[in-house]
Amino acid sequence: MRVHSWEEGRVELHIDAGTEHLNLAGVIHGGVCATLVDVAGAMAGTHCAYPGRVRKAVTLSITTTYTGQAGEGLLRAVGVRKAGGRKIYNSVVEVFSADGRLLAFGEGTFRLRSGSEDPQGLPLES
Repeated sequence: MRVHSWEEGRVELHIDAGTEHLNLAGVIHGGVCATLVDVAGAMAGTHCAYPGRVRKAVTLSITTTYTGQAGEGLLRAVGVRKAGGRKIYNSVVEVFSADGRLLAFGEGTFRLRSGSEDPQGLPLES
């Protein structure tokens, strides 16, 4: 998984799905999409513009709805922070196939870890 773009309130993640990401039917395993929903949802609320610093969150809940199937190839997840307060926030995520078909969407509730409430975040651990 790699970060394609990341800014305050929005992230786009990419993954090159290979045979190891497929289920026995030869399509992307639902767990891959659920993981993208989880990670993109959390990252949508943890951007830190300060070099050498990081913001962290834990997942309180996620839901994932599957809407399509795809085989190997690029998967793209777009997460957007939609609401929240100082520590708790909600994000929505859409997961797309290489040809732009919606494969899954979901939403999550996340909690910023101590120290991550500040936009400056925490120093990266060595």
